[in-house]
Amino acid sequence: MVSGETAAPDQSGYVLGPWERAEIAGWRKSLREVAQFYFTALPDSYAARTDRPDNVGVIGAAVFREKVRPPEPVLPYLGNSAPAAQAAGEVAATRADRAAPASPAAKAMRESERLGTGHGQREYAPIQYTEFERAGVAPAEVVAVRYDSRDNLLARGVIPAPRPYWIEPQPFPGRFVPDPRG
Repeated sequence: MVSGETAAPDQSGYVLGPWERAEIAGWRKSLREVAQFYFTALPDSYAARTDRPDNVGVIGAAVFREKVRPPEPVLPYLGNSAPAAQAAGEVAATRADRAAPASPAAKAMRESERLGTGHGQREYAPIQYTEFERAGVAPAEVVAVRYDSRDNLLARGVIPAPRPYWIEPQPFPGRFVPDPRG
């Protein structure tokens, strides 16, 4: 769940079925409302305004598999020959965050130029509690999406710098030879 607390894998979250999608529109304020997300300068970010300006510019998700429960025993007189459910294996691998060293231009960026996520207006976004038992303690997958302004992404080399525009001579510019000028 997007609670505004510093993220940790042991927090509660959203439960989705296979191939299901969800739009998480903001910080969860209640079972009925969220405060909208918006991109903003670091000093205006929710993290900075709650005295936690570290780890801004990243959206993360920890994905957990649901614990597979053994099937209910079938009484012999019912004649049900359903196969036993297979137990799901626990995936304990997580990826270390290996950031490339920052370029001098990226190091020179001021904190006020970085982007964070703001705490916006409230909007109606109802949810409800459900039962979910994790298959294990560690997430099956951890996803991180980093965001920043275009200028900062260019400075860090994430977006390649535009190359100067010039017209390259073409060895085969057309199919036929034009007539020379008069």
